[in-house]
Amino acid sequence: MEAVHLADIVLVAHALFVAFVVGAFVFTVIGGYRGWRWTRNLWFRSAHLAAIGVVVAQSWLEVVCPLTVLEMRLRARSGLASYEGSFIEHWLHRILYIDAPGWVFIVAYTAFGLFVVWTWVRFPPRRRRP
Repeated sequence: MEAVHLADIVLVAHALFVAFVVGAFVFTVIGGYRGWRWTRNLWFRSAHLAAIGVVVAQSWLEVVCPLTVLEMRLRARSGLASYEGSFIEHWLHRILYIDAPGWVFIVAYTAFGLFVVWTWVRFPPRRRRP
């Protein structure tokens, strides 16, 4: 398989990861208020907390996401132009024309992570009953 196709696969995986982090939060809050049992599933909530935890840790440590690095390397191997910064910075800038310093994204990721922690307090996950 050509590197450009692999880069596209990584891009799709990265977008799905972001969609999971954001979507899981939205569904957890809505499901918490509407009484949806599946949104309190311990495995689902643990995966969500771990996912945003990785994002927050990477931002605080100023580590570029490994998926971003892999995609850029694959695009470079294909002779295509790559982009600088993180996946989120690049696509937010492209879609919403946001040009902000890195600390803005650190604050945004951290705030989002705190909102996810809030959902654990407000809508605590539950183990399945035997």
